Amino acid sequence: MEPTEGAEGERVVQCPVCLRELPGADINAHLDRCLQAGGAEAEPPSKRPRLAAAPPGGQAEGQPEEARPPAGSPVFSLFHKGRGGGQSPAAAGGRSGAGRDEAAEPGGHGCAAALCGESLAQKLEGKPLAERLRPDTLGNYVGQERVLGAQTLLRSLLESHEIPSLILWGPPGCGKTTLAHIIANSSKKNGMRFVTLSATSAKTNDVRDVISQAQNEKRLFKRKTILFIDEIHRFNKSQQDTFLPHVECGTVTLIGATTENPSFQVNAALLSRCRVIVLEKLSAEAMEAILLRAVRFLGLQVVGQGDQLGTPATGSSSKSSEFPVYIEEKALNTLAYLCDGDARTGLNGLQLAVQARVAAGRNAPLNTSAKGGAAHGIVVTEEHVKEGLQRSHILYDRAGEEHYNCISALHKSMRGSDENASLYWLARMLEGGEDPLYVARRLVRFASEDIGLADPLALTQAVAAYQGCHFIGMPECEVILAQCVVYFARAPKSIEVYRAYGNVKECLRTHTGPLPPVPLHLRNAPTRLMKNLGYGKGYKYNPMYKGPVEQDYLPEELKGTDFFKERKT
Repeated sequence: MEPTEGAEGERVVQCPVCLRELPGADINAHLDRCLQAGGAEAEPPSKRPRLAAAPPGGQAEGQPEEARPPAGSPVFSLFHKGRGGGQSPAAAGGRSGAGRDEAAEPGGHGCAAALCGESLAQKLEGKPLAERLRPDTLGNYVGQERVLGAQTLLRSLLESHEIPSLILWGPPGCGKTTLAHIIANSSKKNGMRFVTLSATSAKTNDVRDVISQAQNEKRLFKRKTILFIDEIHRFNKSQQDTFLPHVECGTVTLIGATTENPSFQVNAALLSRCRVIVLEKLSAEAMEAILLRAVRFLGLQVVGQGDQLGTPATGSSSKSSEFPVYIEEKALNTLAYLCDGDARTGLNGLQLAVQARVAAGRNAPLNTSAKGGAAHGIVVTEEHVKEGLQRSHILYDRAGEEHYNCISALHKSMRGSDENASLYWLARMLEGGEDPLYVARRLVRFASEDIGLADPLALTQAVAAYQGCHFIGMPECEVILAQCVVYFARAPKSIEVYRAYGNVKECLRTHTGPLPPVPLHLRNAPTRLMKNLGYGKGYKYNPMYKGPVEQDYLPEELKGTDFFKERKT
């Protein structure tokens, strides 16, 4: 960086690490301290994007204050030379945004002075809150104690920077991508290369290019490459085969994230080369911790059931309105439960509720607090949070594993004659967007498989329910399915027919040699030739006899077999 002249004629040099401007005599000592403090983690100025440049012609000494860029605006260091107007080097360094460790976001991110001075409205705009608060260290990662808690195998491997190939499987918003970002930050600090691709947009050629670069890095610089594939289940089988030899020989360390069961969506050969990490939905306690961190970041004040709101002087320091912004503790608790363990949904719901209340406060300022206090303020209540979410965030995927899990739970609940559980699982499916005709078809099957001859009218009920759903559709048909489900849960159960037919199939599968022919007396004889061959000879027409007719209907080899008493081996 070219030295510049300060206000008092002293040579000023800009630190290439933190961009702070210092006297030339002090730059060496400052650079040593800056590197030891971790400043080297930042990218060199030459690699930073040119977010904003200085005004045409640069900024000359003595330029009026109002003509200078605002303190928070990013300025590319090449054009950022001196600060005129009698400003000291230390003050210039502060204005340049070099105070890396002067403040930090609640999520563990280092932030520039400009970010810390943002108003509430600025914090709510731009990137979603879930993205801005994404932690970058394991210490700030909330939840998943079963797989990432203290003394766990995975945590020990990550802390020792021995990262195996992983498949991160879990529901949306449970922290899969966040964990990958934490691994990325850790790997970059330790000289490893981290590449991110999304299976929703990447093609096979993109994967081959990354692998080719990884081979060069490993051969020339002995540098490892970690490849993160988001939504890896969207790659087809042939695309997934591209990774096989390179994961096998260690050219790349693969980390895949998926919401689908990898047993169904990931090649078995690739799955055997990776360790599957199952992440669960976040608990309500973990969600509350995440939401409280977001509240601190936004500068809101939490009020309890009987708390009085503070005055504007002691309340939130938000610049988005003349009133402080509060949020009820009950609203946070409700949001933590309604988002169903999805941190992204919870943070986005909080952001939406606060944005709506701040906008309403600008248009119609509140003269009295919602708690009955004398102070002015904007309050985010439980009703505002519920209005933002509209309903409980129900995790359900019509084409994924949750689809099969719920229909299995419904089937087993009806079989167990638990009408409450049966209604619950039915509602989980319908409220999650399941096709009612799919549920009705499963009920038709259940009527014969599990109820059978114990209540022959069950099949009629199931077919009628299917037709009713076909006629009127959702949401009116939900009560039809509910009636059918409760009827089946209360009905007597019998698998006699189901088991007998299974025995017949087993008999056919295990038969050795040619299947026995149909006995001649049971064969139809429409022609004279067939009659001459003995077809139908000796058959006794049952309606012509007043009593029971002694006659065999099974082949000779199966004579006397009772499929209703036999058990499959």
